[in-house]
Amino acid sequence: MRMLLCASLIALAAAPLAAQTTGVTQPRPAGRPLTIEDVTMLSRIGAPTVSKDGRWMVWAQRETDIDADRGRYDLWRLDLSRAGAAPQKLLADPQKDENDPQIVDATVYFTMDDAIWSIPVTGGTPRKLTSFVGGFNGFKVAPTGDRIVVWADRLPGAPSLEQPMVKKRADAGVGRTYDKLFVRHWDTWADGTRQQLFVLPLTAAGARGNGKAVVGALVGDTPSKPFGGAEEVAWSPDGRTLYFALREAGRIEPTSTNLDIFAVPADGSAAPVNLTDANDATDNLPTVSPDGRKLAYFAMRRPGYEADRQVLTVRDLATGQVTSLTERWDRSVGSIAWAPDSRSLYVTADDTQETPLFRVDAATGEVTRLTQQGHVSAVAVTPAGPVVAIDSLTAPADFYRVVGTAAPQRLTSVNAARLAGIAMPMVERFSFTGANNDTVWGYAVKPANSTGKVPIAYMVHGGPQGSSNNSWSYRWNPAVFAGAGYGLVAVDFHGSTGYGQAFTDAIRNNWGGWPLEDLKKGLAAATSKFSWLDGDKACALGASYGGYMMNWIEGQWPDRFKCIVQHDGVFDARAMAYETEELWFDEWEHGGKTYYEDPQAFEKWNPVNHVAKWKTPQLVITSEKDFRIPYTQGLAAFTALQRREIPSRLLVFPNENHWVLKPKNSRQWYREVIGWMDTWTGKASAN
Repeated sequence: MRMLLCASLIALAAAPLAAQTTGVTQPRPAGRPLTIEDVTMLSRIGAPTVSKDGRWMVWAQRETDIDADRGRYDLWRLDLSRAGAAPQKLLADPQKDENDPQIVDATVYFTMDDAIWSIPVTGGTPRKLTSFVGGFNGFKVAPTGDRIVVWADRLPGAPSLEQPMVKKRADAGVGRTYDKLFVRHWDTWADGTRQQLFVLPLTAAGARGNGKAVVGALVGDTPSKPFGGAEEVAWSPDGRTLYFALREAGRIEPTSTNLDIFAVPADGSAAPVNLTDANDATDNLPTVSPDGRKLAYFAMRRPGYEADRQVLTVRDLATGQVTSLTERWDRSVGSIAWAPDSRSLYVTADDTQETPLFRVDAATGEVTRLTQQGHVSAVAVTPAGPVVAIDSLTAPADFYRVVGTAAPQRLTSVNAARLAGIAMPMVERFSFTGANNDTVWGYAVKPANSTGKVPIAYMVHGGPQGSSNNSWSYRWNPAVFAGAGYGLVAVDFHGSTGYGQAFTDAIRNNWGGWPLEDLKKGLAAATSKFSWLDGDKACALGASYGGYMMNWIEGQWPDRFKCIVQHDGVFDARAMAYETEELWFDEWEHGGKTYYEDPQAFEKWNPVNHVAKWKTPQLVITSEKDFRIPYTQGLAAFTALQRREIPSRLLVFPNENHWVLKPKNSRQWYREVIGWMDTWTGKASAN
């Protein structure tokens, strides 16, 4: 999960914002508005991989197959040695998905048809390398090109990818039995398997056979579930050692955030060694320096807290000495990449509604900011400097080269044709004095070509340790709301990231306190500052923690909004404490104890206790595969609304989880949400 006084206001019109970070030209004075139909059909670039000499960049690019209601993936390449070179398709079979590319020497390795394949980076005929069966989730080729590590779901203790057969009784039913948690996680019921690492030799004949398990007797998922991937597994430069992150299951895995980093010989000749056993909080993102001497990773300090500060940490692999490199920098490292000379590292971190790229000196820990506005979502390092993917509130991601602190140099314009003729909104950032006399930041998104006042969409982000930052979204997209004629306003209330760890920590035991005060003062500040916002026609909307806040607003600020949109929000804190899957989150947020140990901590900010004051029309959205905030929370909120005879509507997605991801579902989501807002702000009758 994971505002009356304006202290300062900085205009961030989308024109300079886009020009500095994404190269998009100034929003056109005329053009049609952006719609969700546009957004669902945009190309989406994946993380880039680059050749060691820095000449070639390859990435997977998603295109939407609206008829099949899915995305499909092709491989693209770009010659970085040629200024102004145009991207070219490397492999694009319309019947197949080519994905997860990585370059070793002059060869691109990728996934297709549940196997690992290779193709020369210059093009040619793809070659199938693996023959094992049973499926897999990801892979990484050793820098030496002689081994591949594969991660796949297999029964604990499986010696290879050849899954041992499990015999069933002839009269076995379909019922599942469990003796400990997790019984389900994110959107999947536990089936007894664990994601594990298996190493296959890579020769001229391919990577044949079933490989060899290297996790030993460890029981846990590596990479971690549900979101861990290749960033949690690293090869040593000589291909002899693997480093990986894993949380040992223990008796009650859902109460532990103790991911550790292990080292293991790639040939499986010895058991894994825990390198971070001394730290009972999260250690992750193992990244080996090019010279093979140091291991970088991030370390949290407080067990049980998933949003603690992620400190860039470096271990000398020869001596074992550990240095907390960014201990004095009050930001949380989100990604890690070494420079080719092993003398510095490139990291990303949230910082005041931006997610820039930073360089950290490996000897001193000195931090230098390299990009300014925009959201850096992926980093690949070349001898000439990093290549990054950057997006913003008004532009989907494209690739850029970063050279020192100069403005990033655009390399691609992937969606130029699809966005031609569309007028993007204008963005203005503002700050104000919020709760605890702290400065709180927000932004307002003004519809392009609008005249007069526009109704307000007041969006509250989830997490709650997250940010309404300067980034593009395929789910909650401010530009789409602006395209529908709404002035979208968002503020980074207490609990948000990018303002120092104390500001992030301030939401603990305070879910309905300071954040609500920030939201009240922020809306007042925005409507006072921006005369084009119609404060009398405002709807509030949010998901996850933002959905919780919608239910909290129903009982604590019931007369302010024309309508509310609540998506996957907590309605009853008591039920949530027993129904959710990652218990560490809910227990930490309410003081670190269980509900039965300290019920008052949960009841203090529990929306269900204030239903008698509810009166605002509400659209409730939930999904049947959401195990983080189960759909029963949404059903309960809808029941409360119906019993109080408050105008309400329920939207249930049977095939989505905590997020709405399928293209057709996304379009339906926006039709329902904007239609609901149009009805209650009067826009529907005015159109």
